Amino acid sequence: MAEWDRWDVRKLRILRTLRDRGTVTATAEVLRMTPSAVSQQLTNLSRQLGVRLLEADGRRVRLTDAALLVLRHAEAVFAELERADAELAGYLRGDVGRVRVGAFSTAVPVLVVPAVQSLRSTHPGLEVRVREAEAAEAYDLLSAGDVDLALSLAAHAPTERDPRFTRVPLLADPLDVALPAGHPKAGEPGLRLADLSGEQWIFGGSGPWSEITLTACEAAGFVPEQAHSAAGWTAILAMVEAGMGVALVPRTAAAERRTGVVMRVLGADQPRRHVVAAVRRGAEEGAGVAHLLAALRQAAEDRREPFAIPERTVRKHSMDLDYCQGRQSWS
Repeated sequence: MAEWDRWDVRKLRILRTLRDRGTVTATAEVLRMTPSAVSQQLTNLSRQLGVRLLEADGRRVRLTDAALLVLRHAEAVFAELERADAELAGYLRGDVGRVRVGAFSTAVPVLVVPAVQSLRSTHPGLEVRVREAEAAEAYDLLSAGDVDLALSLAAHAPTERDPRFTRVPLLADPLDVALPAGHPKAGEPGLRLADLSGEQWIFGGSGPWSEITLTACEAAGFVPEQAHSAAGWTAILAMVEAGMGVALVPRTAAAERRTGVVMRVLGADQPRRHVVAAVRRGAEEGAGVAHLLAALRQAAEDRREPFAIPERTVRKHSMDLDYCQGRQSWS
């Protein structure tokens, strides 16, 4: 038996109650035990600790100096256990603990950061760890247990029928067109994607933003001429500002906007992408994850007004790139 195994917390509580109540009978009543059971537990504790804890005092017993020494140290243990109980209760309520999030780049400032800021005031003991990851990679991290919640795009997410995950829709993110400030169509009313068929376009050579531009433009009736290739918003918008071409940009990337770039909401062929959160199935019942999901939903709700489509847009003709053209969607 290890030395610390001798310190039986249940028996130490009996000893403390005897000190506080004064008699074995009163101790038994408080603890809902029989007097013989109290005596037996204390005898066993004395044997475990290797010291005499009780001595006769007439028809009663009193605690020895060794027993008082034991209790002096036991009080620190009891206090620490109380703190542990309180912290565990907080964990079960989701007030404390850690939740790990994997999210694609544009979702971090728009959804994750506002959610974390909100939780700091409502659940300051809940720690959120963020890991930036491509939309598809986030699910690999989730499946491997490296994150507790994945934020990605619907087209990169497992299907609703996948038994491993629970998906939570968060946001429909419109895609606007970025034009140089002096472009002839920068102020044209009712601008449609088809009106830009003769433009030079800036998008990635392959992968998400190649797919998004090609799919959206083809749905609008033309194949875009790729003049330049870039994947990052800073590079894309810098080239647009320099008059090197036009580009489709998700509205969640509006923070990258430049003074020399005009962002135009498209008309009837407004494309959009859907942002979803996912957790391992059943994990949504955990309090910490549930609190984070609620905060993310609120952050998404707070974004709805800026994402509102102008009245002139024909909603029924807007393109949902998660469900059209083979469910294409992008980071």
